[in-house]
Parts: sequence; structure tokens; C-alpha cells
Amino acid sequence: MELYLIVISIIILICIFFTRISNKVGVPVLFAFILLGIFFGSDGVVKIPFDDFSFAEKICSVALAFIMFYGGFGTNWKHARPVVVQSVLLSTLGVILTAAFTGLFCHYVLKMGWIESFLLGSVIGSTDAASVFSILRSKKLGLKYNTASLLEVESGSNDPSSYTLTIMFLSIMQGGVSAGKVIYIVFAQVFFGIVIGVSIAYLATFILKRVKFSVQGFDTIFVFAFVLFAYSAVVLVGGNGYLSVYLCGIILGNSRIPNKKPLVNFFDGVTGIMQMLVFFLLGLLSFPSKFPSVVLPALIIALFITFIGRPLAVAILLTPFKSKLNQQALISFAGFRGASSIVFAIAVMVSAVPTERDIFHTVFCIVLFSIIFQGSLFPFVSKKLNMVSKHENVMKTFNDYVEDTPVRFIQLTVTENHPWVSKHVKDIILPPETLFVRLSRGAKKITPTGRTTIKAGDILTLSAVASQITDDISLSEITLDKENQWIGKRVSEIDLEDGKLVIMIERGHQVVIPSGKTILHEGDILVINEDISKEAPPINV
Repeated sequence: MELYLIVISIIILICIFFTRISNKVGVPVLFAFILLGIFFGSDGVVKIPFDDFSFAEKICSVALAFIMFYGGFGTNWKHARPVVVQSVLLSTLGVILTAAFTGLFCHYVLKMGWIESFLLGSVIGSTDAASVFSILRSKKLGLKYNTASLLEVESGSNDPSSYTLTIMFLSIMQGGVSAGKVIYIVFAQVFFGIVIGVSIAYLATFILKRVKFSVQGFDTIFVFAFVLFAYSAVVLVGGNGYLSVYLCGIILGNSRIPNKKPLVNFFDGVTGIMQMLVFFLLGLLSFPSKFPSVVLPALIIALFITFIGRPLAVAILLTPFKSKLNQQALISFAGFRGASSIVFAIAVMVSAVPTERDIFHTVFCIVLFSIIFQGSLFPFVSKKLNMVSKHENVMKTFNDYVEDTPVRFIQLTVTENHPWVSKHVKDIILPPETLFVRLSRGAKKITPTGRTTIKAGDILTLSAVASQITDDISLSEITLDKENQWIGKRVSEIDLEDGKLVIMIERGHQVVIPSGKTILHEGDILVINEDISKEAPPINV
């Protein structure tokens, strides 16, 4: 057991360092995760025996659900709204057209059977959200005509369409399925995915707004559980779990819920782990010895879908919107195949449907080509097509975007003897770049104006520009027990090391911001900050 844990920890650490290296050399980090899986796999150097497709499908399906949830959660709806019609068309009809064109090509050129051709087209019909988000973020590509938002919504929402088509053709290949049954499968996938996903999202939003969790961080665990429920409940009744979690993410991410920033940080980390897990498992499942037999047809299919199949679908759907040719060309080139395609290929393997071709390794090679070729060249192609805009900040299209100089809030209570009592707001001299934001007077919340009068007992909230040196400050706590020598002394009289300062005192349920004259009492909890800027600088990983 301990040996397995050591191996897992080493793999995660290597993946983290690969992330740093990939940003420098320009190769998508997801490719590095796949290579690592191949290295540890049955045909690799370490030779870990692993070919359990059923187990891998369960793990990868849940991981993909979290990736899709965060894709929706991180999409800024305000920026996406102007292109939502185009995005939805690409994520639905675009997937159908791409799958159809690819199926026709596989049948007439590669001489594959009709149903198997369309099954393969369905498996690789969607674009990969993880790859799109990773490249847009890491390269900070601000694209013209709101193209970044269009790609984010399309890539985040088209997996359900691809999955529905895959399930439909698998059902047909398994036999004994009537046309009515196929129609019901499609209906159930869409209907239950939308209804249950939206219902769960609004229920979670309602609870998050009205329930205050007793333990900090429980809200993240709460949302984590809701994502699992949104996926599994829909799959249980025959719906599309990926559609459900994506819609759940869109609604939660664009709602005014408390503690959203910790949620973003938590799911950013979870999604990173899930991406590592999925691509590593996919590499672990593969057998490079089988690549020679599939690499040529896989390359031909990849070239077709990149330069003919997807561009045709994009042109058909975006030309009526008078989309510029360079935008259409870039959107076509951004059709990265990724984790979802291989996960759906695993579903084909688990279904035990007999196929003439090795679907899994064919799709695997197509994905490798897409990640290496399209992923690496996307920033270059964007510039060559004159689609990069210096005036667009792609990070603003994500919900976790924070300005370089974010605003922070401070709160103070006006006491009876406070010098601001009975003064108008306009008569109070505040430090530069500081503003009165809100005044709480009992249960009443007041947005102050210059004529607002301050009264004793008011709780004032002020805004100020956040410090940019918070990484150089360390906080610690000291509790003054009855034997502590500081009891009865003023703050100015206690002996603190250089660089340390008492910034807050917790005295029972009271919070005291101390001055040099503040006298310390038994039971006080002192919050002390320490300037650590003189220590060795951290290593960027």
C-alpha cells in the first residue's frame, strides 16, 4: 500500500513540474501527462500492468464530469452572452455535422462499415474544453470578435452532444433497438440532463445563499457533493450527466453566492488533478506496440477533420452570422480532440460491441496528433490570422478573473468617543484611495453619501486597494495564558522581534485593533504579522 502511495505522489509531482516545463517549451501539458502514462504503462519502461477499461471508464467519467462542471463554473456569462447562439449551434449541430462528415469520409475513403464510421465520427465529434482552456489561459490569448468566449462555451458544452451520438450508435450496433427507442434515448439524454441539472443548480444556489456553514470550507465540500449528485442522478435515469454538470456549473458560477473565490480555488485544483488523472490513465491504458497498425488511418482522419470536416461545419453554421473568414479559420483550427474523445472510446471498448477497427487506439492517435499539432501551433496560427488583440484580456472571460489591483474591504465599529461621531461623511478625511462603501446601523444597511451622518454604534465598511506584498507577510497567533509576562502591559511595552507587529487582538467575542496604549489582558489572542521578505525567495513551480 505504502509503495503505491509513493508512486502516486511521485507521478503527481512530475505532472506538476511538467506543467511548468510545457509553458516554457510551448507543448501542451496534457501531452506530457499522456507520455507519462505511456512511460508507466504495460508497453512502457515501468510496465505497470493495467488494461481494465471498465474501471478506467468509471474513473475517467467522474473526472470528466468535474472538468465539465468547472468549464461551466469558470465561464463568464456576461462575456459569453453575445456569442451564445453561435456557441450552442457549434456545440450541437456542429458536432452532428462534424460526426456526419467524418463518418462519410471513413466509409467511402477508409472502407469502414456505415454504423462504425458514424460511431467513430461521434466519438471524435467534440472539441476538448481542457485543452482550449489550458491554451487560452497559459498563453493569455486575447482574441478578436469575442472568439475566446465563443470557444470556451462551445468546447465546454459540446461533449454532451458527442456522448449522446456515441450512445445512440452503440445502441444501434448492439441490435434489437427500434427507431422509437433511439428517439427516446436522445430525448432522455437531453431532457433529463437539462431539467435535473438546472434544478440541482438552483437548489444548490438557494442553499448556499441562505445557509451559513459552521465550519469554514464546508461550502466547497457541499458543492463537491452536489456535482457528484448532478452527474450520477441524471445518469441513473438515462440522462446526460455531462450536460447536467455543465449547466450546473454555468448557473452556480454566474450566481452571487458567498465565498466564490475559495470555490474557484478549490475546483481549479480539483480540475487540475482530474486532468492529470484522466490523461495519465489514458496513457497507461494504451499499448504503443499497437500504434503502427492504426497510425496511418488515424493520421488521415485527423487531417480530414482538422482541415475539411470541422471547417465545413463551422462555415455552414457561422457564415449566416457574417462571421469573418479569419475568425472561422481560427475556430476551425481550435477543434482540439482530447480527453472526452478517448473517454468515449473507452465506453465503446466497455460496451463489447464488435468493431472492425481498434477504435480506442485509433482515437488515441488522433488525439495525440491534435494535441501536438493543433495545440502547439494555435498561438502561432492566431497571430498569422490576425486574430490576436492587445485590447482583449482573455482572463476576463473566466469567472475566476481578478484584477491586477483588486479592491479589499475593511470594517470598523464607531464607539461613543470616536472622533467621527456626529460628523458627515464628506467632512471625514480618509487616506488616499479609500472610500466609504456601506454603513450598518442595527438591521439597516445604508449606502452612504456625503451628507450621511455617522452615529455611535455604526459599523462602517471601507474599500481600499489591496496590497501587492501579501505573499511577504506571515500571520501567527499567541494566546496569553495567566502566566504570560505580557499581561497588564501596553502593546508598546512588549518585546517583539524586528519585523513583527500586533495587528489584532481577539478578546472573547470582541475584536480589538490595537494602538501602542492598548493594555493586554489574560486570555487575549494576539494576531501577529511578520515581514518575511528578507528570507529566501520562493521557487516558482
